[in-house]
Amino acid sequence: MSDTFYSSANAKEEILNIYHEKLDELKIEYEFVKAQTSFGETNVISTGNSQKPPIILIHGSNGCAPIALEAMMLLLEHFKVYAIDIVGQPNLSAETRPNLKDTSYGKWVNEILEKLNLNEVIIAGASFGGFICLKTLVTDETRIKKTFLIVPAGIVDGNPLKAIFKIFIPMKLYMWTKNTKYLRSFLETLFTEEDTFALNFLSKVFLHFKMDFTLIPKISDEEANNIKTPVYVVGADTDVFFPGIKMIERSKKIFRTMPETLLLENTKHVPNKAVNKKIASFIIENSFE
Repeated sequence: MSDTFYSSANAKEEILNIYHEKLDELKIEYEFVKAQTSFGETNVISTGNSQKPPIILIHGSNGCAPIALEAMMLLLEHFKVYAIDIVGQPNLSAETRPNLKDTSYGKWVNEILEKLNLNEVIIAGASFGGFICLKTLVTDETRIKKTFLIVPAGIVDGNPLKAIFKIFIPMKLYMWTKNTKYLRSFLETLFTEEDTFALNFLSKVFLHFKMDFTLIPKISDEEANNIKTPVYVVGADTDVFFPGIKMIERSKKIFRTMPETLLLENTKHVPNKAVNKKIASFIIENSFE
């Protein structure tokens, strides 16, 4: 296959089959909406309560919209939910990657909001999705009502040595050896509890999808200070990627409009089901003030 992030057509089909299996497991009513953008076609899963306010969900890196939906199922009763498949990730959106260092990701999201005719919308992003939310606010925040950043990239970094030995090396060892003990070691560092889907999905993604290892830049003090939209930050206390206490401390210094923060205790980068319910409740409570 030329001009593709997948190692083969069969590998792509296998990964996307896992995507559809996860979506089917959720047992929700939904429709796929295709938004044409200057960065390629973007797939959006439209679900939730059409009589309620809109919320955009943006998943993390090497992920897909069904993961974001599964984590935030509690929101479906309270919002019209649009879960976006990030372009350039192993999902149903175009195989293009916007530039991390400029406002491309922010432009991409704003194009989607325009195509969907969404204004006064709440956006919520986890990990890399949080970084994309920040880029959206920096680029054009006029359509955004509130933003929820869940263990977001782009505010602080963790200990680089821990990241190398606990994340990067196990990932590379799995890619070289295909021995799942290294993948399990990687997942144990990032996931609060064991996740069968993550093991199944990432076992294919790590071997058959071209991942982006570009360092994610941090938002500058000036960029953050210029944001007028209320920003709610959720951090996890044992997050190796983006330590929660450190992140909330910087967030309080740089965001002018940050009404509430939430520090998740005994939680790694990827929360468990019980903590996800707590995050969803935090979003609901602060969305209808």
